Amino acid sequence: MAAFATKALKRDDRRLIIHFDYDCFVSLLQDIFTFIRYFTLGCLIMLYAAVFEKEDPKLRYMPLAVQQKQIIVTCNYEARRQGLHKLQRVTEARKTCPNAVIVLGEDLTRFRNASKENYDFLKRFAWSGRAERLGFDEVFIDVTDMVDYNLEMLNPHSLQSSFFHLSRNDPTLGFGFDCSNIAGHVVPENHTGIDTAMDQDIGSLYMRLLLGSHLAQHLRHQLEEHQGYSSTVGISTSKLISKLIGNVNKPKGQTTLLPPYTAPDNGESNIASFLDEHDIGKIPGIGFKSAQKIRDHVLARPAAFDNGLVYGGTKENVKVRDVRLFPFMGVEVLEKLLGGSGSPKDIARRVWSLINGIDTSEVGRTREVPQQISIEDSYIRLDAMAEVERELKLLSRSLLTRIRIDLSCMEDHDDVPVEDEGTELATNGTPSSRQWLAYPKTLRLTTRPRPALNPDGTRSRTFNRISRSCDMPSLVLNLSDSIEDQSEVLVRETLIPLFQKLHPEKSEWDLSLMNLCAASISLTARSSRDGAGRDISKMFKMQERVLKDWKVEERDAAPVNIYSADLDEGLLEAVENEPLVATKETFGAVVANGKDEAIQETQENDNIWESDDEVPGLNYTCTMCGLAMPDFAITAHERFHDLPD
Repeated sequence: MAAFATKALKRDDRRLIIHFDYDCFVSLLQDIFTFIRYFTLGCLIMLYAAVFEKEDPKLRYMPLAVQQKQIIVTCNYEARRQGLHKLQRVTEARKTCPNAVIVLGEDLTRFRNASKENYDFLKRFAWSGRAERLGFDEVFIDVTDMVDYNLEMLNPHSLQSSFFHLSRNDPTLGFGFDCSNIAGHVVPENHTGIDTAMDQDIGSLYMRLLLGSHLAQHLRHQLEEHQGYSSTVGISTSKLISKLIGNVNKPKGQTTLLPPYTAPDNGESNIASFLDEHDIGKIPGIGFKSAQKIRDHVLARPAAFDNGLVYGGTKENVKVRDVRLFPFMGVEVLEKLLGGSGSPKDIARRVWSLINGIDTSEVGRTREVPQQISIEDSYIRLDAMAEVERELKLLSRSLLTRIRIDLSCMEDHDDVPVEDEGTELATNGTPSSRQWLAYPKTLRLTTRPRPALNPDGTRSRTFNRISRSCDMPSLVLNLSDSIEDQSEVLVRETLIPLFQKLHPEKSEWDLSLMNLCAASISLTARSSRDGAGRDISKMFKMQERVLKDWKVEERDAAPVNIYSADLDEGLLEAVENEPLVATKETFGAVVANGKDEAIQETQENDNIWESDDEVPGLNYTCTMCGLAMPDFAITAHERFHDLPD
């Protein structure tokens, strides 16, 4: 069953994808905005460790951890060497490493801004524009077209002196490199090279991976030199493998998974060998619940949890190999385990593909604005209405601030740095002149109630959430009101009624989480051509300047006839043979090709009328208005007089 299902899956290794993961321990001697980032369990955590190290250089050599609530959200490599890890309780961390320095980190604004700057820097190197940001600290770049172009440009007789082209149009833009060896680390490590004569497909894939490794190395160095951030990089043909292979050599390393990617006769592919040693819960795209269901099926019993982890981890590892080779495992079995009401469409085939190292998902183009903005917080116990109202006010202020930062910009000042906008919002609350780039249509409130105690006093573990939505109140779009005032009204008139619909009982609910989300975000009209529409207000503002050369003004003097007896007869003959289309450009062409003396005369003598008879080719004079014109314009001119007033 498993063998049949595996054969039905098809690989596509024509792409080349680089995955960047900014290191936790980054460039400590850079400016104060150098920092640590970490992406974990859907919560985007941008942390302050390097900032504290900058302020106190002694922390550079000490175990340093960052705390939010009662949890260690990340720590530096020295702390990890002494036994600390992410999502560890603070009390447990203090016991494990008593000399650890634990600092608080809450405000993420400047770190969001810096993450966007890093993304924009890397995106410039993607010819196709396919650069996708994952959380704050990860970026995928599809460089297939760039690698294929450089593969064609290679000189096989001088690989050691190769040149990588970063532009199709500028042959001097690029860098030199040695194309006889892969840059960075490789898996498997006992690599001895590829005999391209034996397998042309493997040889071609190897050369593309080789080029990708040198491009990745160049981008890593550029990111560190110009932005001040080190990174760990993975190179492969899919998002799945490039992300996982990059984790092999951290920090400041890069790793390439070598071919063969398909299993040879009586052998195993490097993809399978690499993935098989991973726990099923470590595979991107296989969520926590799905991994637990698969573990339970393979173990034939529920997997034991580690109570030391706040969000729950398992004490028993079930590796990808255990799942892949489990009797009768395949799409049909996974459909029974993972399918059902509310499950994503075709989840079984997608998970089975990931288990076999196949990921066809494209590197997306990150939107100019997010699809939704979400703010949440977790609680040890939240069971009083007064506490709920207080927490809703805190969450709503954070949400409103993020909405203004992410979905609006300074009006007529597109060059204002993002960090300046965030600072203005944080200090003044209401920026003086902003306009919306996009606006949210939906407001959603989500909670996670704890289940009631079991008869034995224990509580079942659950991650189920419930939510209610409504239209986003229009007051949110009023940029003249302060965030504080908007938050008060939003909680009182919208969020409290939503909460009461979620929890109609007045008591006996115990919440472990609350989330506010601004969803269904739509682009507004923009003055730029890449917007969802055109900003008509700016069009009217620009009208006076753009149309000033065509403005019609009443004057006592008669208008000047641009035709002159001194104009070149050849030019007039050419005009007679062309359709009569009056534009600013054609007017300029007529004037520019006339004699200088005639042009000067018509400009200086506004009260002089030129005789129509002196202009060759103007053989017809309208009996209604007296305008002289060439023969080809007669019909159109008569239709003009027939138009109703």
